[in-house]
Amino acid sequence: MSLDILKGLLIPFIDTSTGAACVFLMKGQLNAVVEKILTGFAAGVMVAASVWSLLIPAMEQSSGMGRMAFLPSAIGFSLGTAFLLLLDTLIPHLHMNSKEPEGIPSTLKKNTMMVLAVTLHNIPEGMAVGVVFAAWADRAGSISFGAALALAVGIAIQNFPEGAIISMPLAAEGTSKGRAFLYGVLSGAVEPLGAVLTVMAAGLIVPFMPYMLSFAAGAMMYVVVEELIPEMSRGKHSNKATVFFTLGFVLMMILDVALG
Repeated sequence: MSLDILKGLLIPFIDTSTGAACVFLMKGQLNAVVEKILTGFAAGVMVAASVWSLLIPAMEQSSGMGRMAFLPSAIGFSLGTAFLLLLDTLIPHLHMNSKEPEGIPSTLKKNTMMVLAVTLHNIPEGMAVGVVFAAWADRAGSISFGAALALAVGIAIQNFPEGAIISMPLAAEGTSKGRAFLYGVLSGAVEPLGAVLTVMAAGLIVPFMPYMLSFAAGAMMYVVVEELIPEMSRGKHSNKATVFFTLGFVLMMILDVALG
């Protein structure tokens, strides 16, 4: 694995950890409006990344199938959604601002289940970054290094607030700042791990690249629709979240087109 790829895979994780470090600089709970804005921004980035960085390249790579070029994308997208639905059903977790845990019944502590919720969110992001770098490494299709880097940077931008969203509420509820920071870092650790494993398996993945790209897109869209959009739309100030959803979408689209 080249140094360029390793750097690209680590960018999102570094930003998650940097965001988690905000717990040492800020006091109290995140403002509710700020949390909605950050959630909306993250949702916009993920939707744009799913379309511009994953689904469109997947369809381009399937263009030789003629009118059936949609098939790998449709199958991969559906399987990605089903995969996240399965994880969401099985893994015990607790979403922010929720009192009812999801997944199979568990005796895990509240803090642990909150970290697992964010970890679930990060799984498809790690897969997405890994699969585009795997495509570039094996020169599969039209994905350039710039396009892979654009996705990594876009995910990293929205990972910064994610790190803060997990560490600061934990500290506000009484968890020590050091432990809250650690939880924030751990929640993002699944991204580089999943990405590295995906790149290492590139030789096996390349023949199925359109399916894998779409699979990652489906997994990301599941997170957006099941978690982020309901969170940003709940209660007051949803209009602000919608504005930042648009900003996140536009920024990710610009990054992908400009760098890709």
